[in-house]
Amino acid sequence: MNNARQIKHLYARAGFGIRFEDLHDRVNWSIKKTVKKLFETSAVSQPITVVDENLDLRYHKDQTEEEKKVIQDLRNKQEKGLNAAWFTQMNDSEAQLREKMTLFWHNHFACNIGNSYYAQQLNNIQRANALGNFKTLLIQVSQTPAMLQFLNNQQNVKAHPNENFARELMELFTIGRGHYTEQDIKESARAFTGWQYDGKTASYVFRPGVHDTGLKTFMNNTANFCGEDIIDIILKNPLTAKYICTKLYKYLVNEVPDDTHVEQMTNVFYKGNYEIGPLLEFVFTSDWFYEDKNTGNLVKSPVEFLVGLNRQFYVKYDNPDVLLQFQRTLGQVLFRPPNVAGWPGGRSWIDSSSLMYRMKIPSTVLSAGVIDFSGKATPEDEAYLASMRKQQFSVIKRTQSVPDWDKFLQRIPMKTTHQEVAEFMLEPKLNTTLVAEVNRMTDIKTMVIQVVSTPEYQLC
Repeated sequence: MNNARQIKHLYARAGFGIRFEDLHDRVNWSIKKTVKKLFETSAVSQPITVVDENLDLRYHKDQTEEEKKVIQDLRNKQEKGLNAAWFTQMNDSEAQLREKMTLFWHNHFACNIGNSYYAQQLNNIQRANALGNFKTLLIQVSQTPAMLQFLNNQQNVKAHPNENFARELMELFTIGRGHYTEQDIKESARAFTGWQYDGKTASYVFRPGVHDTGLKTFMNNTANFCGEDIIDIILKNPLTAKYICTKLYKYLVNEVPDDTHVEQMTNVFYKGNYEIGPLLEFVFTSDWFYEDKNTGNLVKSPVEFLVGLNRQFYVKYDNPDVLLQFQRTLGQVLFRPPNVAGWPGGRSWIDSSSLMYRMKIPSTVLSAGVIDFSGKATPEDEAYLASMRKQQFSVIKRTQSVPDWDKFLQRIPMKTTHQEVAEFMLEPKLNTTLVAEVNRMTDIKTMVIQVVSTPEYQLC
């Protein structure tokens, strides 16, 4: 693989793709220098602050229907604002590695609650620690009001232990199934009693009055453990490092893990005290990361697909609601994962219906077209779509995306052939049919829209 292809592959996986001008600037850089630049541009974490007040938006028995409607409108406004703010940040920020890893942790620590202030707080913690230390990230995430509420630890008290958080901590956040017992869950749940949050300050508090101070036996260790002790024991087990590395490998390298490569990653992560940055640097500078079998083979998630398209063509939306509708249609709405396990990802992103939309969206966005969203809806979306049917039509009519074609075309180096442009736009190698097609077209805009409307564009 030549240097340009390696750098393009690196940005496809460590970010949301590379633009012509950036590839032109870096084409003679070494991989090591390019990786260093990726970390430099992601050094600072820029928090999202669009939701500035933790409003009490719960329903109460004595409220009228009109009052409940006002509450629902406020909820929708906050949720849309938060969704749009993160999308804008991913579209515009140069901190591509940090945002890409924030997206990873957003799914790893999946959390779906109806409080946008808490959701924003959790998202900012995931962003601040996205390239930092996993233990710090794990503890801070576990102590957010969002996660404490979502996994019921607010109700986990000495007299009535609630095992939900302890179970998901091991099953999904750290060591994975098969490496703990039901008794370990019961004992560790006792250790997390008292981990709660103060709704007035939206901050973590430890309440000793409801904490179980008795002896607990967890993974063959016995003592008066608290929550931090349980996390220490879990992290001492190398299987935790392996679980995280396997998941990262599937996110960054290949959906089918290679045992040797995952083992190498596990050693770096475990011996490096769970530092995330050095682990990523190891992956991005490994020869196997650039092997043909690991390029152009991952299905873009809906968010990766949309952000990549927006960034490449400098797209702005006069009506940002359309981005939310795109997410609903393609099955990934930020801050609304389907459950605590998150989106399964990989090939599950694509079916015949979603592929049709994915191939239609680029022409819609890039040539001011319209799109009918009514063909696909998850069961969860059905009620929403039914209630929004009239508004939905008007949203379609108002949808206006504004790509900057002049800027895009000006960035293409002189004398670049149609085939070379197509090769730049796509990660998989071009087949002969597509080569013939792009060479046949005389108008470059038409050719580019055709290229980004192919199934191959869905891969990175």
